[in-house]
Amino acid sequence: MKSTRRLVLNPDRFFDPHPTVRTIARKLYRSVKNLPIISPHGHVDPNIFVENKPFSNPTELFILPDHYIYRMLYSQGIPLESVGIRPQDGSPCETDARKIWKLFGEHYYLFQGTPTRAWLDFEFSIVFGIKKRLTGKTALQIYDEISEKLQKPAFRPRKLFERFKIAVLTTTDPATDALEAHKKIRASGWKGRVIPCFRPDGVTNPKAKNWRANIDVLGERAGMEITSYRRYIEAIENRRSFFRSMGAVSTDHDVNLPSIRGLTEGEAERLFQKAMRVEATNDDAQIFSGHILMEMARMSIEDCLVMQIHSGIERNHNRAIYERFGPDRGSDIPVSIDYTRGFRELLNKYGNDPRLTLIVFTVDESTYSRELAPLAGHYPALKLGPPWWFLDSIEGMKRYREMVTETAGIYNTVGFNDDTRAFVSIPARHDLSRRIDSNFLAGLVARHVIDMDQALEMGYDLANGLVKKAYKL
Repeated sequence: MKSTRRLVLNPDRFFDPHPTVRTIARKLYRSVKNLPIISPHGHVDPNIFVENKPFSNPTELFILPDHYIYRMLYSQGIPLESVGIRPQDGSPCETDARKIWKLFGEHYYLFQGTPTRAWLDFEFSIVFGIKKRLTGKTALQIYDEISEKLQKPAFRPRKLFERFKIAVLTTTDPATDALEAHKKIRASGWKGRVIPCFRPDGVTNPKAKNWRANIDVLGERAGMEITSYRRYIEAIENRRSFFRSMGAVSTDHDVNLPSIRGLTEGEAERLFQKAMRVEATNDDAQIFSGHILMEMARMSIEDCLVMQIHSGIERNHNRAIYERFGPDRGSDIPVSIDYTRGFRELLNKYGNDPRLTLIVFTVDESTYSRELAPLAGHYPALKLGPPWWFLDSIEGMKRYREMVTETAGIYNTVGFNDDTRAFVSIPARHDLSRRIDSNFLAGLVARHVIDMDQALEMGYDLANGLVKKAYKL
């Protein structure tokens, strides 16, 4: 029997039940609760701030942009079409937003004990003031209540941005993007700081979808014809410079390579021309991509863009879903990466240079204590990104701190990022992170590993200080 009780968030949620730890955690959390949100990596569409129109309805706001929601529903045999995900071939899908929301409410119990439930309950209660738990019985009433509020000026994107106390929001943008939305935000005079991030995967991996066409667009954007490897590198440098002029502070790279190593210019030219003829093999693409990562590290030293690497994940593992619905539909699965050997050449060439900030994210948590924390605890350039994707959970964040702090400390990490497409989940995710970090530090205080004044300083740094420093914000 599904509960229809009131939705009430316990003020001590996620804190340790031990009274000593809980008391300390409360104090630490209060010190960071209202700090500004800095979101250095995410996927919110910047156009919502250009148009600043009311969100259409709760389904489009909560469900359609959030693969955490529909991957859980799909795992229970619910077709993606029934929650409004349209197949690439134009086949029909459910378009009745109320019907989709009712289905969601009927299956909301599936999320009990998950971080998604923690985020959504925060959004319903704190952001929208909903008083009842979401169930099949209450779904349409809650849908109507949220819909009514979405029409009010206070719930438009820019007002919510300001209400959430977002100091910086970073989007993720292809190297070929003209950044028109960012230009319009700037021209509007609105003071919200929304900045791009340079994501070059579509032009650095010869096996990426439409790679050859992307190279042509890259050349057009850079104002040059790309006929050689050298011109290709110049075009990438040109685009990085443009992104910097638009406020970008970072690059982002999706990497699953057995090794990253440099090539001679002649070797790189040969592989580039092979790719331009659409003759590159999978091995060619891996070797070329690894070399370009070395080049990206060199460029980051020269132009000061922070270099982010997201790795340890098999994208689009479910081929049937990928072929029918396209990428980013919730079927990314962790895989192991050999960071010690695979990153050795990159770190030996550039890892000792403090001008480089290289932030590594992974979803293979076994590598944190075995490889990544020891590497970050040694190389000046390397920093550990926060738990990401499967690990941005209550227990995952706790394990992350336990696995890396003794070896790398917190000052070789970079705070928290929300990595989300679901805009209204941003304050919920940051609140969860601040609670988990406060609880972790409280445990150290209770065991007399650190003192309270140190915990307060560390709490601020985990919430704001580290991300400001790492991303030069």
